[in-house]
Amino acid sequence: MIERALAGLTTLLVALVLAAPVAAAEGGHGEGAASNPFAGDIGNALWTVIIFVLVLVVLGKYAWGPILKNLQARENFIFESLEKAKRDRDEAEARLKQYEERLASARAEASAIVDEGRRDAGVEKRRIEDEARQEADRTLERAKREIQIATDTATKELYTLSARLSTEMATRIVGRELTAQDHERLIAESIDALNARSPRVS
Repeated sequence: MIERALAGLTTLLVALVLAAPVAAAEGGHGEGAASNPFAGDIGNALWTVIIFVLVLVVLGKYAWGPILKNLQARENFIFESLEKAKRDRDEAEARLKQYEERLASARAEASAIVDEGRRDAGVEKRRIEDEARQEADRTLERAKREIQIATDTATKELYTLSARLSTEMATRIVGRELTAQDHERLIAESIDALNARSPRVS
């Protein structure tokens, strides 16, 4: 692109130099010959063209070549910079996508861990409640058994004591005739003996 622009500029300069004598010849009819260096002098025009071509050759070899080379290097540098920037942007977008995927995965994993912890906590809570309920049931059953045993023991002792007192009272009654005072006294003694022998509940 730069080479084409320089070639177009060179062609335009050559055309202007070649057209200058013709324009001067046409303009020389109305003005003085001394005011136009190209007026009717083909030799001067020819030398001007030769010098101009030599200047173009020298400039093309020593000036436009390095300028073109520098411009081409700058264009290549800009192109490479754009390509590098595009690659860096693509890499940055790819990394951003990876980071977003990792972040989403980490969030999902954290949510799964929290949910699992909640489930485990619920299971542990139910297990503890079940164990506490079972232990309470066992304690209640044990207490009921102990109460039943104590009741059975107290009832047996009460029957034994009642039988003994009945036997003693029958023996006393059979042994002698009872008056009303004796009868009241025996009842009072039996009650006192029963109270003395029965187990006291603290």
